[in-house]
Amino acid sequence: MTLSLIHVQPATGTVAALTATGGVVVGGYVHHAWRGLGACATQGLATNPWYPEGIRQALEQGLDARRALQETIERDSGASRRQCLAMDADGRAAVHSGSDNLAVVAAELRPTAAAAGNMLADERVVERLLRTFLTQTCTNPDAAWGHAATPRYRDGYEARLAESLIESLEAALQAGGDARGTRSAALRIESFDAAPIDLRVDWADDPAGALRALLQRIREPAFAAFLASLPTY
Repeated sequence: MTLSLIHVQPATGTVAALTATGGVVVGGYVHHAWRGLGACATQGLATNPWYPEGIRQALEQGLDARRALQETIERDSGASRRQCLAMDADGRAAVHSGSDNLAVVAAELRPTAAAAGNMLADERVVERLLRTFLTQTCTNPDAAWGHAATPRYRDGYEARLAESLIESLEAALQAGGDARGTRSAALRIESFDAAPIDLRVDWADDPAGALRALLQRIREPAFAAFLASLPTY
């Protein structure tokens, strides 16, 4: 029912999350990003909106993504209906895909970048999402995709991280996206160098295109200057 990607850059503490779905208010419920700490995406047949708080608290206590996710799942009697993707400050990823989720269910985990989805039109959707992201941001995308090396990010890639996320979403939607059709999308980026970017599009015929148009507004000089003037702490 939902497709998500999360990214953590351990060297800078920058965290990003991208989500798309066939329903509404995806940005308000599914993805969560905490600079210098990690990220998660809570989705599935029935999203549990309380997973992020449990995962965040566990990460703050020093647990890695796998343990943080496992502790959160163990407290949920409905975990078989959930899919949750988590990543810690070191870029270690973990995923839970409950047995009651509707096919196609898929996940791809790499250090510092991971993607997962359920009720997808095609199993290639998650692959296209993550692989495009690696191609857009890394100097070694093929090695990173093939588990031969940790992703190495291009110098300055964070300056167009939002664009890279949208381009990755567009590639995933071309592979089919949500089996019901994709109607909503959102992205969030948090860093120590700039104010957060939190973009949300609900119930659009072309959510990726609408997200791109919204980002263009954000990049206009007047609003860019406003963002640059905001405190970062």
